[in-house]
Amino acid sequence: MNGASESFHVKAMAKKTLQLLRDYESANVTCMEADGSWPIVWQRAKGTQVWDADGKKYLDLTAAFGVAAAGHANPKVVTAGQRQMATLLHAMGDVHPHALKAKLARELSRITFGRWVSSRKSDRLNKASGKTIFCNSGFEAVEAALKTAILATGKRGVIAFSGAYHGLGYGALNATHREHFRASFRTQLREFCHFSPFPHDERDLAKVESVIRSYFRRHKIGAILVEPIQARGGINVPPPQFLPLLRKLCDEHQALLILDEIYTGFGRTGKWFACEHSGTVPDVICLGKALTGGFPLSACVGRADVMDAAWPPSTGEAIHTSTFLGHPVGCAMALAQIAEIKRLKLVNRSARSGKFLMRSLQTEISSPKWKLEIRGAGLMAGLEIKNQQGAPATAFSLKLIKELLQRGFIFLPEGEHANVINFTPPLTISEAELQKAVRELNKVLDSI
Repeated sequence: MNGASESFHVKAMAKKTLQLLRDYESANVTCMEADGSWPIVWQRAKGTQVWDADGKKYLDLTAAFGVAAAGHANPKVVTAGQRQMATLLHAMGDVHPHALKAKLARELSRITFGRWVSSRKSDRLNKASGKTIFCNSGFEAVEAALKTAILATGKRGVIAFSGAYHGLGYGALNATHREHFRASFRTQLREFCHFSPFPHDERDLAKVESVIRSYFRRHKIGAILVEPIQARGGINVPPPQFLPLLRKLCDEHQALLILDEIYTGFGRTGKWFACEHSGTVPDVICLGKALTGGFPLSACVGRADVMDAAWPPSTGEAIHTSTFLGHPVGCAMALAQIAEIKRLKLVNRSARSGKFLMRSLQTEISSPKWKLEIRGAGLMAGLEIKNQQGAPATAFSLKLIKELLQRGFIFLPEGEHANVINFTPPLTISEAELQKAVRELNKVLDSI
C-alpha cells in the first residue's frame, strides 16, 4: 500500500468509527461537531504522545483524564498486565481470592495510613494501617465510602461542596453538585447531601465553617466528603487551612472525613496525595484513575479501626461487592504502576515540573482582551478565562481547545462553564514539552 492510499485508508477508518458510534452508541455520550473539528479517534498512545486514526501525533496535556500518570503504555505496567492475563484473567472477587489482591491491599495501606500515622507511637496499634474495598470505577469507591460512613456512625447525612464532582452513580450523584448531571434524575435521588460553599481563599473559611456547623446542628451528619482540589469543578485550590478545619469539625461531631483523591492521588499535585500538603489525615480516602495507568480499578481505603467498626466480618455473602472486585489484571497493573511512580520519582518530578509550569503560564500567557487566572498544584493546573466584565468565556475557551487540537495538543475544559483550560499531563512530561504547549496556547490566545 503506497503512502497516498494508506492515508486515505486511515482517514476512512476514522470516519467509519464515528459513523458506527452515531449509529450504535447513545447520542448523549460522544460529542461530534458537524465540521469534523471534534473528536479525534485515538489509535495508539505512548509516553506523552497520542496518535489518531489518521496518523497525526498529539501532545497529551490530559493524561487521559489523569490516568496515565507514569506515561501512556508504560512498558512495566503493560508487561504486568499481559503476564497476568496469560496466567489468571479473572478470579472470584469476594469468594476465592488471588494473591495480587492481598498484595495490593497491603501496598495501599503502606502508602496511605502506614505513612501518615506510623510516626505517632500512640496510634500505631489501631490506626497505622488501612483496609481496602476494591471497586471498578471512581464513583463506586465514593459509594463504598458513603456506605462506610453510615455503617460507622449510624447517621445518614453527608456534607459536600459547591462545584463537587464525585461521579454519576445514584449514590455518588447525591454529592455531585452540578445541576447538569443532577437535574434529570432528581426525582429518583434520596438527596442526603447538604452543600457548603467551597472556599477559594482564607476570607471564605469563616462562612464555610458557619455553614457546616449549622448543618451539624440541624441534621444527623455522618461524613464530610471533599476533593482536596476540585478538578472537574475548575481546578479550584482551597486555602491550606481548609482540610485541617474539616478534620477538626469531623472530630468534634464524630463524623468521618472522606477525601476523594481519585483525580489528585498518586503524585498529581506534587505529593503522593493532596491531603499531605496540609498534613491532614482522613478517615477514608477514595482512589482511582492513576491507580493502574489504564485498567478499571478503584479503591476505598479506610483507617483500619474505622473499617473494622463499620463492616462486619463476612459470613459468606458480602454486603458490598461486584463481579470484578479486585480484578487480577488491574491489581497486577496497579502494583506495577505504584512501583513505577516510585522508581521514576514521579511525585518529586510532579512538584518540580508543576512549579515550572506555573512560572511558564504566569510569564508567557497574557491577553489584553480576556481576564486570565492561573491556579494549581503540581501537574494539576488550570487557566480560567473570563471576559472583561468577569463572565465566563465559555464559547471562546471551547474554540481555543478545538484550535489547539488541530495544532496537535490535547486539552480539556473544566468548570461548570467549561472556561478553565486544564493541564493534567502525564507526570513523565518534560519541561520542554510543557513550554511548547504553553507557548502554543499563548499563540492561539493571540490569534483567535
